[in-house]
Amino acid sequence: MLTLAISKGRIYEEALPLLAQVGIEPTVDPDKSRKLILPTNREEVQLLIVRATDVPTYVEYGAADLGIAGKDVLVEYDAQGLYEPLDLGIARCRLMTAAMKDSAPVSRGRLRVATKYVKTTHRYFAGRGIQAEIIKLYGSMELAPLVGLAHCIVDLVDTGNTLRANGLEPRDLIMEVSSRLIVNKAAMKMKHREVTSFVEELRQVVSERSKQAG
Repeated sequence: MLTLAISKGRIYEEALPLLAQVGIEPTVDPDKSRKLILPTNREEVQLLIVRATDVPTYVEYGAADLGIAGKDVLVEYDAQGLYEPLDLGIARCRLMTAAMKDSAPVSRGRLRVATKYVKTTHRYFAGRGIQAEIIKLYGSMELAPLVGLAHCIVDLVDTGNTLRANGLEPRDLIMEVSSRLIVNKAAMKMKHREVTSFVEELRQVVSERSKQAG
């Protein structure tokens, strides 16, 4: 049995066509079921529906053999117990700083930054020699500069519409983000044939898509 951890939402929706091209289709719709372990049309493959930020944890500790997670999550998690063999090229966006439109840089005191990406944000500003106080939030980042909680935010940006609707603008690019296939190190050894076969099948699909897009 191969277990693939994945989160509901954009990643799941964009991963489904890729999985279908390697002959894997869930037999249960997660939006219409409370099941968190989804069987597929292949008896030896099942999907584990977890929170996006928990995907690396399930894979690193062996509860799932493989997973699909955004690069933003992987960089923040900083796992040592997994491989990242393939960029799937889906769920693309950017991790960026953002601030109130036309706001001036902070000239006095420490910069306050609101984000859920605490480790990544700390590394980014430290790497630029900027002392920043990181305030962890779990959502509604755009609100923080509006009410004076933070000078700026670090968050994912896709269209930028939400930022503009709240009077903010994107500033500095921290990283380009896409979803990656990750593999548990022990599973790579114990289920080597099954795992490598799955990875290579997906690699061919992604390569073919890339050629068509190019």
